[in-house]
Amino acid sequence: MHRPRIFRSIRFRLTVLYSTLLFALAGAALAITYFAVAQTAEPRPVNAQVAGVYRNRQFIGTATVAEINEIEAAVNFNTLTNLRNYSLIALGGLFVASLGIGWVLSGRALRPVGAIARTTRDIQATDLSRRIRLDGPHDELRDLADTIDSMLDRLDDAFQAQRQLIDDASHELRSPLAIIRTNLDASLAVPEASAAERERAVAVVDRATTRMSRLVEDLLATARRDAQAVPDTEVDLAAVAREAGEEFGSALFRYDLSDDLHVIGDHDALRRAVGNLLSNAVRLAPAASTVTIATGRADSWVWLAVVDRGPGIAPEDLPRVFDRFWRGANNPAPVRERRTGLGLAIVRQIVESHGGQVAAHSSVGAGSTFVIWLPAMDRTADSPPPAASPWPR
Repeated sequence: MHRPRIFRSIRFRLTVLYSTLLFALAGAALAITYFAVAQTAEPRPVNAQVAGVYRNRQFIGTATVAEINEIEAAVNFNTLTNLRNYSLIALGGLFVASLGIGWVLSGRALRPVGAIARTTRDIQATDLSRRIRLDGPHDELRDLADTIDSMLDRLDDAFQAQRQLIDDASHELRSPLAIIRTNLDASLAVPEASAAERERAVAVVDRATTRMSRLVEDLLATARRDAQAVPDTEVDLAAVAREAGEEFGSALFRYDLSDDLHVIGDHDALRRAVGNLLSNAVRLAPAASTVTIATGRADSWVWLAVVDRGPGIAPEDLPRVFDRFWRGANNPAPVRERRTGLGLAIVRQIVESHGGQVAAHSSVGAGSTFVIWLPAMDRTADSPPPAASPWPR
């Protein structure tokens, strides 16, 4: 058998609590008063003889001292009896009043909870723009509302990023799919197509599928870091830099690495971030130039820099280099080597998931310097990383 909803509400429980406490305090005060009067007054019921004197209102001079004492005790007894009766009546009134006061007080105390509940009920996964924004004193309920608003901000950012990623990925995949379909329909599926046309179509389809494969790999890397599937461990930043460089096997690299630079993070994810920076530098740097990989420390931060002598980045484009699917105008790479536009975005995502920051410093025609800032494992100060590039030192 289910109890009525009102009896299961927290407001009813708070009402019972408030009224019980108020009633108990009032009852205790009246009880203490009653017993204090009883101990000091020494009340006794009046005997028959004294009662007759008291009823006949005889003069005090005709009564003995004992009779006077009896009369005083009787008066005290009647006073105490009246006090007890009125106290019981007052307790009954206090009980009713305490229920009303408790109901009102609990309603006022739970009013912010009602606002929080109404707002969260109205919020849907497709519309996370609403916020509670609770007013009033900075108490526990205000902290709860602010915490929920902060959580909604993070959820809104995550959903916005997810929708943007899906839109951008679908747009990027639509182009190579259309190329593949066009070449299949125009050459490979037509019996009259010549061998040269078929060979050219196969080459075009191969480039399109290669581009799609890179995009899928980058998307999987993004989803893998978002899921936090791999536990973080102690990572040697210099070892990560050297491993990332060795994967390319290029003689263009020059190392300037410092020892004892340790962070807490995902070794494979950090190596991928450095690898993406190196891939970008190798692709854009002139053939005779050198790409420098350097590491160091500044206060409570460790850094890794990748320096190239490529075409550089225009100042107005620097804030956008880590955006998803952004490609700069100063890109000498041939069409066949076009990337997905996710490489630097993945670098930023990996670095920020480790509590760090990534920065780009560049000038057109003078090359670029990409710097990864990560909190040191023995970090004590809570200061931001330096804004200036640590390279050249």
